[in-house]
This record gives sequence, structure tokens and C-alpha cells, in this order.
Amino acid sequence: MPSDSQAHRQWLDQVRAGTPRASNPYMVVRKVTATTLDFLAADPLMAQNSFRNRTGDTAALPTFAASRALLPTPFWEGHQDAIDCWWKTWEMAFANLRRPSSPTHVANYIDTAFNDCLFMWDSVFILHFARYGARVFDFQRTLDNLYATQLEDGFITRELRADGTMQFHPHDPASTGPNVLAWSEWAHYQTTGDEDRLACVFPVILAYHRWLRYNRSWPDGSYYSSGLACGMDNMRRQGPDYEPHTHHGHLSWIDATAQAALSADLLVRMSAVLGRTEEVAEERREFKRLTAWIQTRAWDQKQGFCFDVDRDGKTSGVRQVGAYWAMLAGLLDPGQARRMAAHLEDENAFKRPHRVPSLSADHPAYSATGAYWNGAVWPPTTWMVLKGLERYGLDDLAHEIAVNHHENVLQVWRETGTVWENYAPESAAPGQPAKKDFVGWSGLAPIAVLLEHRFGLRPDVPGKTLVWDVRTTEAFGVERYPFGAAGLLDLRCAARTAADQEPVLSIRSNIPLTLDLRWAGGRRSISVVP
Repeated sequence: MPSDSQAHRQWLDQVRAGTPRASNPYMVVRKVTATTLDFLAADPLMAQNSFRNRTGDTAALPTFAASRALLPTPFWEGHQDAIDCWWKTWEMAFANLRRPSSPTHVANYIDTAFNDCLFMWDSVFILHFARYGARVFDFQRTLDNLYATQLEDGFITRELRADGTMQFHPHDPASTGPNVLAWSEWAHYQTTGDEDRLACVFPVILAYHRWLRYNRSWPDGSYYSSGLACGMDNMRRQGPDYEPHTHHGHLSWIDATAQAALSADLLVRMSAVLGRTEEVAEERREFKRLTAWIQTRAWDQKQGFCFDVDRDGKTSGVRQVGAYWAMLAGLLDPGQARRMAAHLEDENAFKRPHRVPSLSADHPAYSATGAYWNGAVWPPTTWMVLKGLERYGLDDLAHEIAVNHHENVLQVWRETGTVWENYAPESAAPGQPAKKDFVGWSGLAPIAVLLEHRFGLRPDVPGKTLVWDVRTTEAFGVERYPFGAAGLLDLRCAARTAADQEPVLSIRSNIPLTLDLRWAGGRRSISVVP
């Protein structure tokens, strides 16, 4: 039996060789529970964390066979393979539903599909497509299991083991992150209008956000992370003296900083909905500080891109997909955003046969087969890029990338019968390495990308508005499209002879809403009544 140090060295050798998220024997013997942490600086917000007092969920898990008739049902003339992939993806998702596996777990949940752990990063992206099945199963409650383990000082683990213990000590740089819980809960609110859940999660996420600010930021306010903590495990973004999985490299991380700004901004928005605006004065100031930092310190005017920044104040020059969190967070001015988007059209950077690779194609570590985060195309980061482009109104480019990504995922599905953890950037193939049947976040392309970018359906339930950006000319639509807690829509668009021809729609709804119809030839608002 190897010693702790030998086991840890063996693990590092594995991950350096490209084995994804290899089991870490050193960490297994150092498992952390709340009782092992004998002193914490308590955050007063923790008195409002209702998740820590909940008992385990006793509801039976739904089966796919029994649920299919209740799920939204798309149709698309001439694209039966996309419809078949939709249903296969949902089938895999329902196969990964789990009951609480320890007293720490308080809710039924969808498994990450990686190992026996529930991952914060993965779960957030899973929920971006799984919310469309909320009438059958409350997928959002997956995060309740993480909220229930929150420590007195606001810390939330990024990796919760099946036995209810944390994989890492809180002050390990790999212990938590990325800071995207607010993004998930705000997206859920936009889709459901559920203010009750927003009220429950607000103090939890605010305490967590403040923990990260106290424990993961530099004196100038920027944030740091590590490969494991940021979710992009082995990306070669640091210098050769730093191990990419576990070291912060003494960098200000562009993605971690932008995510903190996004979280701060969304917490401010949540507070406005809930009438708690006086509690987020510091987060309001922080968003302004981080916006200025991104635009002046991380922004390289010559290259027109945002980079990590080293401790001497120099930008790294490494173009990687995490920089696009700055667009999702709305931290760039319109001119900067257009220049950032131009790199997505650069064949030496991110415009490869399968878009968008995680690392720029001109980087020495870039791999044609992916090498995990050194070039692979990842459904979660591609989704993030699409949402960032959408925020700046760059819908044409978003649609172009969405079509490319969806078609590549479908081609691999045709050839292998499944979806994969990540994909090769230079061909329609799984990445190397990559896990199969990964639903998991790879449900994003067959479900969320199909609905929101190929079909162009983007809901704003609190605003009682549905955007329908019609781009395809074949007949298509969705039956039982969910819109909030009570809304059900049947949406049909007739075939057209040209993209600039105004769509002919058939809409049935049981609730009133406004349809924001867009197409290549125009845009108009339609009042929909039951």
C-alpha cells in the first residue's frame, strides 16, 4: 500500500498523462465533514439557510416511460434524427435520477454521470436543459443537496461525495467553484417565475459569494482559481512551474473574476425582486469594480481579447474559452464585445470544424483530439458562449455556432448512438478522453440548443414574454412547451420558401403572454390569449 505522498504523486502522474479527474487517493483519506472543522467565522446569513434543516426526499423517482407523454415534444420536418436524439437524451437523463444517498442529501437529484460525486459545476449546466422537464421532476432541487452542506462561514463544496462528505478541505484551492450558482437560480427564475425558491436561495448564494470574495480574491479585487475549481481541469493556461489542476499560478483568472461579477450582478437583481436591496450594497460596488478591472486590466487593446493577468500585471496572451464569461456577465462595452466575438470567427483561434474549442488552435498545447481541456469542445462552455453572444445581440453568430455544434453532436450520435462528455475540435468525433452516455451536461445540445437556438424559443416568464427567433425554413414546433408554473403552449411554424418570409404561426396557450416574433425580414409583437 503506497504512502499518502506516493499515492498523491501517482494521482498527479495520472492527471498529467490525461486521465480525466482521476481518483485522488490522497484526498480520499482526507475527506472532510462539517464536524472536522472546529472553528469557523460564522456568517449571520446562515440562520436563513432553510436547506440545512430539511429531511431527505421520500418521493418516488419518475421513469422515462411514464414521463415521456408529459415532456415537451418537438417536431421538425426532415430532421427526425434530431428528434430521436432529443428523446434518447431525455431517456439517459431519467436513468440518472437518484434518491438521497446519505443523511446529508436532502433531495432527489440528477446525477452528474461522472463518478459517485455530485459536482457543482456540472449540476449548474445540467439544469440549463433539465428545466424543460420540470413538470415531471424538479431537477432544480439537485442543488439543494449542496446548499444543505453549507458551512457556518458560507462555504459550499464543489464536490459532494455519495456518503455526504466533502472531497476537499475548504481552504484547498480546488475545494469549491466556479461561482455560477446565482446564474443557475436566476435562469430557473426566468423560466418558472418561482419567487418562493428565489427567496430561499438568495441568502445561501449571497453567503457563498461573500465566502469566495473573502477567500479567493487578490488585493485588487480580482479572483483566482485552479484547474479543478474552475472546471477546466488540465488547461495549459499557467506557466510551466505550476501544476494546472491544483495551483492558482499566482494569476488573476479572467473566468473566476467575470463569474464573481456575474454573481454580484444577479444577486443585486434577485434583491430587487425580493425587496432586499439594502443587503447587497457591497455586491453592487463590487460589480462596478470588477467591470473596471476587466475593461482596463484583463482587456488587451491590441489583441481585442480578455486574458488572465499575472502578478506583475501582464496579460497572459492565452486565448481560452473561459474569457467569454466576460461577455455573459455583460462586462465589456459594445466595441469590446464585437472584438471578442471576432475571435470566434478566427480559424487560428476558435473557428474549427467543431466550434468552440476550449483552447485556441494556435496554442502549443492545442490538441486536434481534445486532450480534455486543451482543445476539446465542451457542451457547457459552448452554451456559455451562446448566452454571452445573445446578451450582446449577436444572434446571427450565436445561431451559426449553435448550428455547427448541434450538427456535430448529431453526427457523433448517429455514429455512436450516444452523447459524449466532450468532442474533438477537428472532426465529428468524441474527444480523447471523453465519457459516453454523458447526461450529464451533454444534454445541452440535443435539448437546450435545439429549443433556444435552432428553434429560437427563449422564455422570460416574469416578463410574460416569449422570444421566437425563427430561422429555419422547414416546418417545426413544440407541443406542451412549458411556460412558468401553469403555462402550456403548442407552437407550430409552417414551412417557408425563404428566411425573410414572415412566419405563419399556430399558437395555442392556456395563459396570456406576449410573443416577440423575429425573423430575417422583420420583427413584431403578438398578443397571445388563451
